[in-house]
Amino acid sequence: MGFFKGRPRGASGADDKAPEDTNPDDTSILDEDEGSIITSLISQLRVGMDLSKVTFPTFVLEPRSMLERITDFMAHPDLIFGAENCEDPEERFIRVLQYYLAGWHIKPKGVKKPYNPVLGEFFRCRYDYPNGTQGFYIAEQVSHHPPVSAFYYISPENQVAILGELRPKSKFLGNSVSTTMEGENRVRLMGRPEDGEYVITMPNMYARGILFGKMVLELGDTCTARNDRHGLSSDLEFKTKGFFSGTYNAILGRVKHGHNDVGEISGKWSGLMEFKSSKTGEKRPLFDVGKNGQKVAPKWVAPEDEQEPYESRRLWHDLTVAINAKDMEAATEAKTAVENAQRELRSRREEEGTQHSSRFFRQQEGRWVPRLELPQDPKEMVPAVQQWIWPPRAPA
Repeated sequence: MGFFKGRPRGASGADDKAPEDTNPDDTSILDEDEGSIITSLISQLRVGMDLSKVTFPTFVLEPRSMLERITDFMAHPDLIFGAENCEDPEERFIRVLQYYLAGWHIKPKGVKKPYNPVLGEFFRCRYDYPNGTQGFYIAEQVSHHPPVSAFYYISPENQVAILGELRPKSKFLGNSVSTTMEGENRVRLMGRPEDGEYVITMPNMYARGILFGKMVLELGDTCTARNDRHGLSSDLEFKTKGFFSGTYNAILGRVKHGHNDVGEISGKWSGLMEFKSSKTGEKRPLFDVGKNGQKVAPKWVAPEDEQEPYESRRLWHDLTVAINAKDMEAATEAKTAVENAQRELRSRREEEGTQHSSRFFRQQEGRWVPRLELPQDPKEMVPAVQQWIWPPRAPA
């Protein structure tokens, strides 16, 4: 998660203090060289400008692709595994909300943005869980203009599948950058086919304090979660801090079953989130970052020398090495090399009159869905998914 960091113009003394009650990891300060570069960049921007064609300096980048960033939502699988065994549909709905809310706390220090995936780029990984089960994830950049990232996660033995797409749109607002996160997560509890889909949208993101003040990352506005089969819904408000009141990273929402109030969600997405039942008045934790934030499910990714050229980590290898080494010049060269190769490929397709065809996903009724037909037999699902994501490679 996250966008970019900026240096306050002429900031010193009191200006260098982080805003009260923010987490230090959510704020950023740039050194003199970085500050002069971003100030030069900002001078070219206009309020309301679409940032999709603006190239940001490499020092603002988180060293991973957005396609890998999405895996953060699969970081705490224990919150959703077994949800199909809950007899109460309201409880199953809350368990899905837990899965969704627990992914936001994972982010790099400061205010940075992941790499913008290039057309045809993909990221794939496997999860090996302590109970002997597995999970599989594949994401692909299926469109460049507008940018669309499609993703699919499935754990057949744990009866969970998550399909979604992300269509970010960034704008320069003066002293901040906003990114509208269009798209949705569609969760299926495969052991409860009668539930249909749980559909969840994304909050928007803001990087504030670009021209003056300390840089701060915030999630803002409202996202919605719903399950139409049971008439369950929730409007979750990610609250941005006002100038004179409020707190950072706050979240507030109500869960409804039809017109009836089920309960209230409150807390901080970077700390403790709780659910208070309208029936009993009792509170229960949904997720506590302080206690459980480090218990992230590890993912297995093939070594880079075994990856295909368009797999995220191999594609961006030189850029990631340079960023981690804080070699801004080498990072800029590496990023430019990937972008220039993309431009040449686009020009070649235009000359030949051909179009890019996505590998793992296809469009169906306005949605991106996996090019995968799941077997009916659960025992056959795991090998079918593995072969689809990691097909046998032809001998050299």
